[in-house]
Amino acid sequence: MSYYIIIRGPLGVGKSTISGILAKRLGARHVSIDQILEENRLDQADKKEGRIPLKNFIQANEMIIDDVRKNLNRGKIILFDGCFYHEEQLKDLIEKLSRYKGFVFNLKASLKECINRDSNRKRVYGKDAATAVYGMIKDYGIGEDINTENRDEDDVAEEIIEKLK
Repeated sequence: MSYYIIIRGPLGVGKSTISGILAKRLGARHVSIDQILEENRLDQADKKEGRIPLKNFIQANEMIIDDVRKNLNRGKIILFDGCFYHEEQLKDLIEKLSRYKGFVFNLKASLKECINRDSNRKRVYGKDAATAVYGMIKDYGIGEDINTENRDEDDVAEEIIEKLK
């Protein structure tokens, strides 16, 4: 059975790590929104807005949607991860996939935890970036919240798998 999963949350909350675990366990195709933005040079923050503009995220959605639909039509599971700090981007992706079953999970942790996790990875974005992105993440009333604070990534992934059942 094909469906899609969206994993969203602030920088350092564990999206990529947990998405990688889920993709492996579920045999899902993993789509990193950050990677799409970076590969297509759409990851530059607008100087006035102080964040990546909505139009760049919508463009990223457009770039991937045909391939995603093809894979869903073939019975594949698709797993997206990204901050989704623009509500419109999240709604745009969900609308483009409206004929498929989907799940949205909002990963939650304290700002302190996100900064700490960011500082322990290979590519560190820094306290200022973690704080800025943390402040942009809003609760849109879409999806289910998952607490990652002081939790093992495998346990979080297992909780999500249980919720998919």
